[in-house]
Amino acid sequence: MSHSRRSFLTTAGLTAVGTLALHGCQPSETESTPTISPATSAVSGLETTTVKLGFIPLTDAAPLIIAKVKGYFDKHGLTGAEVIKQASWGTTRDNLVLGSSGGGIDGGHILSPMPYLISEGVVTNGKKVPMYILARLNTNGQGIQLSNDYLDLKVDLDATPLKEILKRKKSEGKEVKVAMTFPGGTHDLWIRYWLAAAGIDPNQDVSTIVVPPPQMVANVKVGNMESFCVGEPWPLQTLNQKIGYSAITTGEFWKNHPEKALGLRSDWVDKHPKATQALLQAVLEAQIWCDQDENKQEMCEIISQPEWVKAPVADIIDRSMGKFNLGVRQFESQDLMQKYWRDAASYPFKSHDLWFLTENIRWGYLPPNTDTKALVNRVNREDLWRAAAKTIGQEAAIPKSPSRGIETFFDQVQFDPENPQKYLDSLKIKSLKS
Repeated sequence: MSHSRRSFLTTAGLTAVGTLALHGCQPSETESTPTISPATSAVSGLETTTVKLGFIPLTDAAPLIIAKVKGYFDKHGLTGAEVIKQASWGTTRDNLVLGSSGGGIDGGHILSPMPYLISEGVVTNGKKVPMYILARLNTNGQGIQLSNDYLDLKVDLDATPLKEILKRKKSEGKEVKVAMTFPGGTHDLWIRYWLAAAGIDPNQDVSTIVVPPPQMVANVKVGNMESFCVGEPWPLQTLNQKIGYSAITTGEFWKNHPEKALGLRSDWVDKHPKATQALLQAVLEAQIWCDQDENKQEMCEIISQPEWVKAPVADIIDRSMGKFNLGVRQFESQDLMQKYWRDAASYPFKSHDLWFLTENIRWGYLPPNTDTKALVNRVNREDLWRAAAKTIGQEAAIPKSPSRGIETFFDQVQFDPENPQKYLDSLKIKSLKS
């Protein structure tokens, strides 16, 4: 979405970038291999046994896929739960606007900022469709890739080596295309921040385009773009097909950063409170299963199937186990791998959503006067997560605060959720909406 198409950006809220009344308490320690409570935790008297959930073919859709395949939805009474593949994040958005009653979906696997952008009508031509975030599906697990044209530069966290070559290409009238998956989404924010930290303006020095995740590798292969940010398994597939390399895995960008969410239309949740709790319990139990090391091989074999991610197990397994061959660097780190439950990965911290909104203001997707505090409190339903975690016997995994406190990024810039305006003011490259 170009800036010229952002005329439908809404002017929600009346105050400047707000702060959350939160304190920087760290999450409580969780067991490395938590046990899953027996079926006695099932919610009785569900308003419905059906729900339609969308997903994009990505490794971080695993909790929904596993909840379906391993019977967690059935266990909690949602015997009619459907997990339906979506062609792109734009398709996910469109089907959420339709809702299941209109032939679409009720919710599902989604980029964490999208429920906010949809709720505010920012990406729906002004049509506001209220949504809730019920859980975070994962942390970490994305990558920023470069084509082999830049292999000699061996770019990593510091994108500065790209600066001169991009400047030269621009002076020669050559367009450099950088792809992400959805305007204002996580991948858009990761690659914009990474470039801007090196003094590269993502609005002036490159052309930022939208490409669906499963089409990323093919587009690099035919030369349609030179860099992209996307979730696994497509970064590893880029390397395995020898058409590019990974500059970074995003856990290096921001350790244990939030990524996908379980988002649902607010009207579905409000109409089905018991079914919502059953849904959350099923997904949380699936996340626990996915994050146990002894289950990783089976998880990858399941999600690799054609009806799910449709990618070879070899393109999924290594980075799911914390083995990183980036092409120009190689290391092992379970700390940087995709997490579903450990280290409070499932809990939807409000402070993280505040960062997403602040970055969306930074790049002109949201107006500067957005009341971010009110918006986060309206969309983020961490209260429902807490109730579900307690019911399945995971009370010890509940963080002490909805804020994870001050976050530090790879360039040592810090985001204090108590003062997001200070963070925004400190950023040199930005394009605030007037």
